[in-house]
Amino acid sequence: MNTALILVLALVLDAAMGEPRWLWQRLPHPAVLMGRLIGWADRRFNEGPARQAKGLITLLGLMAAAGLVGGLLSLFGAVVEIAVAAILLAQRSLVDHVAAVARGLRMSLQQGRRDVAMIVSRDTGAMDTSAVARSAIESAAENLSDGVVAPAFWFLVGGLPGMLVYKVVNTADSMIGYRTPRHEAFGWAAARMDDVLNWIPARLTAVLIALPAGLLGDWSAIRADARLHRSPNAGWPEAAMGRAIAVALAGPRAYDGVMQSFPWVNPQGKRVLTPADIDAAIARLWQAWGIMLALAVLAGLF
Repeated sequence: MNTALILVLALVLDAAMGEPRWLWQRLPHPAVLMGRLIGWADRRFNEGPARQAKGLITLLGLMAAAGLVGGLLSLFGAVVEIAVAAILLAQRSLVDHVAAVARGLRMSLQQGRRDVAMIVSRDTGAMDTSAVARSAIESAAENLSDGVVAPAFWFLVGGLPGMLVYKVVNTADSMIGYRTPRHEAFGWAAARMDDVLNWIPARLTAVLIALPAGLLGDWSAIRADARLHRSPNAGWPEAAMGRAIAVALAGPRAYDGVMQSFPWVNPQGKRVLTPADIDAAIARLWQAWGIMLALAVLAGLF
């Protein structure tokens, strides 16, 4: 069975099963294992002089280990590859988490805040309904790229080794790739490598969102909005999503008690948001997934 058809089955399995709680209550999830390893490396090597060099060597070691594990797992055949790839994809999990915010908001603003706090790092305690919905939609767009399109892309490029290398880099970036006194030097390599590995998938995600919305003709506007984002990649799916569901995204938000003024993405879109707008974003997630699945089928057949 070729790589594309293995990906097709993994995408379907992930969409159907998600992350079974009964399984991950008994076994550590691969992402958890990666996180433990990265946390150990951070505690062990992120000290003393030459932290940037130590961070680079650590990242290269993590990537080599991930590639080796992926290669070894591939030796067990297509069934193992399908299962592992499905575990490392996150379409169903993403949809479930974002849908929980919409359900929470329909119950109460407080519940919506609690649910969105599970998927974003910004301050949520003072959010109004629009801010909660906007945060969930932005997370949906960005995580479609990081959690679904990018791992699928790197699986097509390099099989399980490629997928695992991407996942360990992305996990490292989420843990140590911050411009803080502790991690600015040590996590520099992880942040830059994550930017490199997400460059194509982020733009591909924007295409997958824009295509079913009939927005490819607005690509120049999507590109202009994407460049407003502080990340070289995250702005692309966010810009496409904002236009696909006709809402304004980004804008001011607070981190660690400090309000930060970010520019609006799709500023002409509506700014008073409701749970229905989250529902619209979820529909776009499934449309993008469906197109990606169809492309993988075509790649597998031809």
